[in-house]
Amino acid sequence: MAGDRLTTLLAIAGVMVLGSAAAPAFSATTHNGHHRRHLATPLSAEDPGLKSAAAYVIDQGDSSVWYAHNANVASPIASITKLMTALVVADAQQPLDEVLEVSPEDRAIGKGAFSRLAVGTKLTRGDLLHLALMSSENRAAHALGRNYPGGVPAFVKAMNAKAQSLGMTSSHFVEPTGLSCDNVASPQDLSRLVMAAAQNPTIRDFSTDTEHSVMIGHRMVEFRTTDALVRNPGWNIIVQKTGYITEAGRCLVMQAVIGGRNVVIVLLNSFGKYTRVADAVRMRKWIEARMNEHAAVHVVASTIS
Repeated sequence: MAGDRLTTLLAIAGVMVLGSAAAPAFSATTHNGHHRRHLATPLSAEDPGLKSAAAYVIDQGDSSVWYAHNANVASPIASITKLMTALVVADAQQPLDEVLEVSPEDRAIGKGAFSRLAVGTKLTRGDLLHLALMSSENRAAHALGRNYPGGVPAFVKAMNAKAQSLGMTSSHFVEPTGLSCDNVASPQDLSRLVMAAAQNPTIRDFSTDTEHSVMIGHRMVEFRTTDALVRNPGWNIIVQKTGYITEAGRCLVMQAVIGGRNVVIVLLNSFGKYTRVADAVRMRKWIEARMNEHAAVHVVASTIS
């Protein structure tokens, strides 16, 4: 029978079969204007072998979830915070050409607080936003919040309001840099943040730039991206942000084009300096393998029909 032949061919292709059709990786339904994803039968028993403590991967086109691990658990997000900082700056429509000065208030104390922006440095809001997104400059991010109408307290209030408007129900922010471990969100929350950030051309451009030079004092200083994948021509990254503090581990979020699809990848709390990059590479290979399995199913099914 045709159904038996289809099942046999699908089995040869290495695809799990339920009845006479391949099972989807996940199902998605809509509730209260937001997508709620429900785990269903996986396409393959193979695991991508990630080292990150939490991960979430979603196809933005159809909201299908490809992978989820601790997806609803809120944890410190370090400098991933700066994507929210950028959204709040964008929403305020403050002029990017306005010159701002780094002040003593923008200095942070402790591990991870290093900055190449000396107190007294004068840069445009656009340059500060550029450095915050590309090089994860903490003083730049804090200066952006401090120069918001109402200062940092009003800025933080706007960050939390923006999170709620995006459906980031597990998120909470207390400052604009990510140096505080009290800035928390779940991987699922961060997928919403990434998709919102990807809609802004300035955030896209600044976050995926590889280097940017600014005048500090009387000399030009070059800053570079914190994300090695941005420099890799084999990746088509639309928007990205890295993060690290001890409490958060190594973090990476991005929207990238994989197999012609816009895919959001969230990786939190990787334990090694290069593990988040290696996990991104593992996940990409795993996604591409799943896409190839989908393609095999469609070819076999169309041949039989």
